Amino acid sequence: MDQTAKIYVAGHRGLVGSALVRALQAKGFGNLLLRTSRELDLTRQSAVEHFFRAERPDYVFLAAARVGGIWANSTQPAEFIYQNLMIEANIIQAAKETGVRKLLFLGSSCIYPKLAPQPLKEEYLLTGPLEPTNQAYALAKIAGIELCRSYNLQYGTDFISVMPTNLYGINDNFDLESSHVLPALIRKFHEAKISGKKQVVVWGTGQPVREFLHVDDLAAACLFLMENYSGSDIVNIGCGAGLTIRALAELVKEIVGFAGEIVFDTGKPDGTPVKLLDISRLTGMGWKPRISLRDGITATYHWWAKG
Repeated sequence: MDQTAKIYVAGHRGLVGSALVRALQAKGFGNLLLRTSRELDLTRQSAVEHFFRAERPDYVFLAAARVGGIWANSTQPAEFIYQNLMIEANIIQAAKETGVRKLLFLGSSCIYPKLAPQPLKEEYLLTGPLEPTNQAYALAKIAGIELCRSYNLQYGTDFISVMPTNLYGINDNFDLESSHVLPALIRKFHEAKISGKKQVVVWGTGQPVREFLHVDDLAAACLFLMENYSGSDIVNIGCGAGLTIRALAELVKEIVGFAGEIVFDTGKPDGTPVKLLDISRLTGMGWKPRISLRDGITATYHWWAKG
């Protein structure tokens, strides 16, 4: 990418979008197009078309999305499918209409079947039923992948799709009702430590296996792919290793410095039993993550604790 090119980062205030902005600025890209949701409602087609016609971005990182954990996905499926469908459809169509050179669409590892073989290879997409607790969100993201593939096929666009694993880091969502597991654990253990509680309750059995990638590593991978990959095949982005939720909770407990015990509420859902990504397609291109889980959680905790 030419450093003078116009680059639109959709969702620049979110976890992923803000990391992309940091990564782009660190590499000397200064011509960034950034709009808040109040300035530009991405669910409104006319507003998105007007923005693209007026600004004419050269490159687009489509990181804007409605996201959340098991509780949010389970209780607000209509919002998750509607908003994500509208955002991606409006941006991808406008990008084609205004001649965007290249677009990167950020999907999610939840697109894969609930009981697919592990680790998850890109070709497992659409080979079985989805996890019911986030089916609406997953279907919206699958539609985004198909939009990119179809536009490439019919219009000759250069729209690529990447599937990140569970992410965490600066600007994560720490709200206990809508956050993902890692920021929720950080907040629970911190508040328990401050208030002197003797135990922290964690949802589920603690047995599910997950992997976690620092969002700065994701941003680095996205820039790498934007400059080194073209094609309609999706690309997984992860760290290549996982751990149980129980082990994760123990690690967060240690980093935060909570002295009490962990209690697992087995009446709450676990979600997918195992979710690990096969990242051989990405590592085969020459990229690998750099931030260890312990270092990443420690940095994230210190950033959030400062308020």
